[in-house]
Parts: sequence; structure tokens; C-alpha cells
Amino acid sequence: MWFRFFGFLALQFCAGLLGWQGAGHPGALAGVVLAGALWMLADMWRGARVMAWLRTGEASKAPQMQGWWGEVTERTRRWLRQTQQQTQLAETRLQEFLAAIQASPNGVVLLDPQGRIEWCNDIAAAHFGFDAQRDLLQQIGNLVRDPAFTAYAVDPDPVRGTVLIGRGSSVGRPLRLSVHLHPYGEGRRLLLSRDVTALEQAEAMRRDFVANVSHEIRTPLTVMLGFVETMQSLPLDEGQRERYLGFMAQQAQRMQTLVSDLLTLSSIEGGPTPSSSQWIGVHNLIAQCAREAEALSGIVTAGQPKPHALRFGPMPEGAVAGAQSELLSAMSNLVSNAVRYTPAGGRIEVRWQPLPAGRAEFSVKDSGPGIAPEHLPRLTERFYRVDPSRSRETGGTGLGLAIVKHVVQRHGAELRIESTLGQGSRFAIVFPASRLRLDDAI
Repeated sequence: MWFRFFGFLALQFCAGLLGWQGAGHPGALAGVVLAGALWMLADMWRGARVMAWLRTGEASKAPQMQGWWGEVTERTRRWLRQTQQQTQLAETRLQEFLAAIQASPNGVVLLDPQGRIEWCNDIAAAHFGFDAQRDLLQQIGNLVRDPAFTAYAVDPDPVRGTVLIGRGSSVGRPLRLSVHLHPYGEGRRLLLSRDVTALEQAEAMRRDFVANVSHEIRTPLTVMLGFVETMQSLPLDEGQRERYLGFMAQQAQRMQTLVSDLLTLSSIEGGPTPSSSQWIGVHNLIAQCAREAEALSGIVTAGQPKPHALRFGPMPEGAVAGAQSELLSAMSNLVSNAVRYTPAGGRIEVRWQPLPAGRAEFSVKDSGPGIAPEHLPRLTERFYRVDPSRSRETGGTGLGLAIVKHVVQRHGAELRIESTLGQGSRFAIVFPASRLRLDDAI
């Protein structure tokens, strides 16, 4: 600042001195005025350069100059660069924050004080049927017309929330959403949505499971208690006592089978993942299934003119990695189901065959009554029965296919079910190549 002041005075002095030497006092005055005008014009030109640069706002295009304007330019350039860096950093953090919300498994909608959509992620758009771009600044109440949401939006409780039917929900594929509104900022609100369909289905399955277990145990207990009271209160001959004891033994066996299946299912669900280094010969597994199938077929078709036509394909070589007890349980369940539900004289074919990419398939095909298409998706649910009365007559507990499903999943395999009503069914387990040694015999 002082350099600039003394520089101006020095220019005035030199111009006045030159003017005085040339024309005396008038020349000195003219020199001082001319020097001041030239200084001002030069200063205005430099200031105009700075103003032109400031209008662009680009720090990299700052003019190069010395003096006071040069210092102003340099300080401004540094401030602009720092501001741009801070703005860029804030923008980067904002994009990272939005990307994190976008990756959230829950729906997120930002609402302004008027209830209009400021931003939403893709999950929320799918939950409510929004278009993330088209529906910006649209009233949320115009897009979500569920009466439960309308009532909740009037008096929102962030803790309680409400449950809505999601967009695109159907009987076959229901979608239930848990919705919560949270206030933030100056009158703004955060709308969170979460898909609770699986949780509600799990809770319904839990209730059904408890109810089914209670029913399955209560029924034989009621029968047994009835026979016990009869034997205690009435005089019975030896034949009647034997017949009643036979009924009681049958009901006790039914309960024992149910408890055994429940314990098996519990141990499978809570146990560690089967080892991939323990190898079991496929020949031994299928041979055990064959023995059990023949024994069960003899019981089921006792007194019938024609037994089942059981056919086990060529006994394969090779081995499968996993838990022997679980694999035997799954495979024998499929075979025993075929025996139970196929009428006497029907055909049952059990095969093991290699598939492409090193996989292999264990399949059980029967000529039984078949299963209607609407029942196929639910066959592996616990206690689900296509015909409850028929299942109880054959001694089924309703847990066999649930056990099969869990064993198959734990071994990285795939359960395939095909059935045509009136023509029979085919159940198959496809094992991955990672759990097979097809050329080794054990």
C-alpha cells in the first residue's frame, strides 16, 4: 500500500519536474495532471482486467500482474480455489451419502415441509411405484393413497409406524411394507419403508407350526387317553384288551415318529454346515433306500393283489460329500413318500444319473395320483399336506419334504419337483460338482 502511494507521488514529481523544465509553472501543472490521468487510466485498466476475471470465476484464468492489484488478484485466486475445493469435497461427500442410501435395502424418501418428494432411492420407488425423476416435487399423498398411510401421515409415530400393501402386491407374491415417518430439519420429514413380507410369513409359519404340532400331538394323546379310560372303567375280555392296546401302540408310534422328525429337523437347522471332506458312497445310500422301500412297500400293500413295482436303476459308483445321516434322511424320505402315496401295483423308479458340468441327479419317479399345480410351491412347508386325511392314513407327519429341503440347501444342491395330476410325480435332488466324485467307489 505504501509502495503504491510513494510510487504515485514519484510519478507526479517526475512529470511536474519535466513540465517545469519545459514550460515553467504551467508546464509543471500540466505534467502533474497528465501523470495523474495516466496513473488513473492504467489503474482502471488493471481493475477492469480483474473484474473481467472475477466474472468468469475460474481460478486458473487469474491475470498476472504486479502491485496492489496483483496482490488482490492472488488472494482472490487462492480464496476461489479453496472455495472450489471445499465445494467439490462437499459434493463428493453428498454423492457418497446418496450412494450409501441408494444401496440401502430399505426405501428412503426425503419430503419437504409441504410433503413433496425431494429425493427417493430406487428401493422406495419400487415399494411405492414412484418414478425417481418424474415424481420429484409431487405430493406424497397423491401417490400413496392407502387409507392407512393417510391416517398415519396426519399423526405420525416414528416408533409405531404402520404397515401398507406395497405396489405390485398380488395373492401369489404379496408385498407388505413397514412405513415410518421421522421429522428432521425445518419441517422436513424422512419416510422409511421396509419389506416385512418375509417376517410376517415367518411369523405366520411359526404360529402354524405351533398349532400343527399341538394338533398332531393332541390327537393321538386324546385317542390314547380314551382307550386308557375305557380299559380302566370297563371289564374287557382278552381280545378287546389286545385290540385296544394295539390302537394305543399305533398312536404312540405316530407320536414317536413325529417327535423323531421334529428332532431331525431341529438338528439340521441348528447344526453346522456339512463337511465337504467326508465322502459317502452313493451305492451304499441307494442300497439302504432300496431296503427301506421294499420293507415299507410290503407293509403298505399287505393284503393287496399286486405289490408296488419297485425299480432301482443300475447301482452307481462314486461318492458324495456331506453328512451321511442327512443325505440318507433326504433320499429315503423321497422314496418312502413315493411308496406311501402310490397305490398298490403302481410303478416307482429310483435313478442316479450324471449331468453336464460334473453334476449328478438322484430322482424318484412314481405313477401315483399326482399333485395339482397350486400345491407344488408349498410342498416343502412344514405340515403342509395336499390331502390331510390321506397323509395321516399313510403315517406321514408332514415334515418329510421340509427335512429334504433343508438337507438339500445345506449341501448346496437343488430340489426339483414335477407332477401332473393323475399321472404321477417326480422328485429329484441335483448335486453340484463340488460335492461329487463320480469315478470313485467307496
